[in-house]
Formats: sequence, structure tokens, C-alpha cells
Amino acid sequence: MDALTIVNPATGEHVAEIAADSAESVAAKARQARAAQPAFAAWPLDRRKDCIARFRALLEAELEVLATTLTREVGKPITQSRNEIKGLLGRIDFFLAEVDGTIATETVFKDHSIAERIGHDPLGVIANISAWNYPYFVGGNVFVPALLTGNAVLYKPSEFSTLTGLHIARLLHESGIPQAVFVPLVGGASVGAALLDQRVDGVFFTGSNATGRRIAEAAGPRMIRMQLELGGKDPTYVCEDADIANAAASLADGAMYNTGQSCCSVERIYVHEKVHDEFVQAFVETVRGFKLGDPMDEATYIGAITRRPQLDVLSAQVADAIAKGARLLLGGHRIDKPGHWFEPTVMVGVDHRMDLMREESFGPVIGIQKVSGDDEAVGLMNDTRYGLTAGVYTPDEARAQRLLSRVNAGSVYWNCCDRVSPRLPWSGVNESGMGLTLSRHGILAFTRPKAWHFRSP
Repeated sequence: MDALTIVNPATGEHVAEIAADSAESVAAKARQARAAQPAFAAWPLDRRKDCIARFRALLEAELEVLATTLTREVGKPITQSRNEIKGLLGRIDFFLAEVDGTIATETVFKDHSIAERIGHDPLGVIANISAWNYPYFVGGNVFVPALLTGNAVLYKPSEFSTLTGLHIARLLHESGIPQAVFVPLVGGASVGAALLDQRVDGVFFTGSNATGRRIAEAAGPRMIRMQLELGGKDPTYVCEDADIANAAASLADGAMYNTGQSCCSVERIYVHEKVHDEFVQAFVETVRGFKLGDPMDEATYIGAITRRPQLDVLSAQVADAIAKGARLLLGGHRIDKPGHWFEPTVMVGVDHRMDLMREESFGPVIGIQKVSGDDEAVGLMNDTRYGLTAGVYTPDEARAQRLLSRVNAGSVYWNCCDRVSPRLPWSGVNESGMGLTLSRHGILAFTRPKAWHFRSP
């Protein structure tokens, strides 16, 4: 059996070596999940809820161990690893509170002779191909409601967060979820491909647009449920009446949190020409204050780049922007030390000829473009093949609503950014993906409606 090597991206040090799955072991696990799912679906909902509640308690109890593992695997600052795990607790609370009412059978019509009801059956076996940047968040968005609604889950964590994925599986099994119902798969792209070859009833994926396309090509002809959370090039517009200090602080955090490796990181900023220079100065001063260093240091804000190839992407985007006339105000270079490191980078004088403003960066790199007004800002915000999130900073709520109603994005923000709520659906438009997670809609995503017709004899 092949082995998967885990390397700390902050130091280059070997962390672990784990036996990887083969095509044969993936097929065997899929058969086990298929066999186990009907009995699990027959459990009373309260029994499944009790298991997830115990899982939540174990996450709290093992917080430090889990956070340390995550930081060593992906280079995320330890405070942010803790924040992610703590954030999952609230999402679990939401799912536990809402699942009963969401999947309850509903009588939609009844008279003296006939009753019509809508039931919600589990899909069956779910393939969950998860991401490394927020394995607790993006994984929990899938496997928690999938299990609550009676599905079995074949869970492939990213090869860059495998140890975290195995912790998740261990805690779910300790919580009472049968081992054949939540099944971790270890490995890279070949294991993901083997998973897609199995008989599954839904594919839920978070990752790159290129991989999402391949999954859609493989799963689409099979007419099964698909949810693909893909890339983004998330824009924000700072109006001339915005509170500049607050906007700069908020957007610097939105661009640089998790070292810019978030699905909804702010990736391009448009600023009204009347306040452009003031905003840029405040933004740069804020970013200068972010400490880059050892992810295990409590004071560190900027950690390592998880995947070494992304360093080439960031370097190329900076070089392309400079060649086309942009000015580098801060950073712009790899850091010459063990591990994968890139300086927090701020560029101005950018435009849409540059890859920096069109292609996903997924790192601590941001372009700030001056605009003449609202119409130009909206046009530029929509000048993208993506559509995950977008935001506007202004004290005028009506103005923000007018602007954001014209922007093509799955989530929009007024005076905030880089925020995900369990109460709201998480989805994208265009090449940012299809389907959704979170909210009550994200619970129903793991069920299929069944129409019941009851006629009195």
C-alpha cells in the first residue's frame, strides 16, 4: 500500500507517514458504507443527534490537540486553528437545533378523502471530498448534516490535512457513529478519482475550479446530487463616504486572515478616487502590523503557505502586475527560510489586464484599484468568471443594497467581509460552483423529497 507523507509547511519538517488507500480499498469501503447506510437511516433522529452532540463535546475537550495538529499540517496560526474548531461548534448547534423541523414530514393538503404530504429521505451514500484550508468548517458543512439526515459518508480529507481528517473520523466513531457509516479515505488525487468511480448518491466537493470541472464531468452523467464549492476572486468596493479607518482594518483582515488562503478572502479592492490615497495608507499600515512567523506563536497572524506550488502563482502574479504598470507598496517576495513563506503584499495602480485582479491568488496578496464612482465599481466587480462573495463599505444602507443587488455573487456583505453564517446558504454563481451548504437549505441538500398521496378507503 502506498504511503502519504505529511510535511510541516512552516518548517519543511517531516510530520508523519500514513498508509494511503488503494483503488481496491476504496471500493471495499464504499461497499461497506452502502451496506451499513439503511440501518443507520432507520435510527431515530434523536439517536443520530446524540452522537453529533457527543462529537461536539469531544471537539471542545480535545481543542488543543486538534488545533496543534491542524497548525502543524497546514501552517495556520495556532490562534486561527482554535478559532476554526470553536466556530464549528456553533454550526453544529445550528444543525442540531434545525434538523427536526427541516426534515419533518409536512402535510400540504388534506380534505375528507385525500392527504398530500412531503417526506425527506436521505440520499444514501455521500462522497465528501474536502479541503485543507478549513477542514473543520468545510468538512463540517457536509458531514454533520449528512449524518444527521441518515446518510453514510465516504470522507476524503485533503492530503494536506489528513491527520485532521483522521482526528475527525476518530471523534465521530467515539461519539457513536458506526465506522462503516463515516469512512475516511487517505490519499491524493488518485484516491479521489477512485472514490468517484464508486456507486454514490451525492458528491460534495470543496476545492479548485479545475478539479471541480473534472468531478462534474465524471459525476454529471450519473444524475446524482452535486455540490461544488470552487474558486473565487472576491471584490469589495469602498465608497467615498465610508469610515476609512474601519474599512481598512476590516478589509486587511479579510484579505490576510489565514494567510489569504480562504475561499472568501477579499482578493480585490476598489476604492473611490476621493478616498483612495487615505484608504491605501491606512490599509498598508494595518498590514504592516500583522506579525508573520512561527504558526505556533500565539502572536503570529500570518503563517505559512500550505502548498509550495502556490508560491510560484503568487510570484508570477506580482511580476505580471509590475510588468503592466502596477506599484508594489509592501511585500511581493518569497521569504528565504525553511518552509513555504510569502510576504504580505499590497499593490496599487492595478487594473484588469493583470492576473492579480482576475485569477485567484489564494495567498497574502491584494490589489487596490482606484475607481471614479459606483457604476465603474460595479462593472469591475462583475468583470470576473467567478461569483462567490462581494462587499460594499458605506454608511448608507440603501446605497449598499442598490449596489449589491447589481453584483453577481452568492453572498454579499455591507460593511463586513470574509464571513460565513450557518443560518445563511453558502453558494456561488458562475465558476464559483453549484449547489449549496449551510442554512436549512443545506440540511435539505442531503435529502430527496418524497411525495406521499393518501386516499381514504
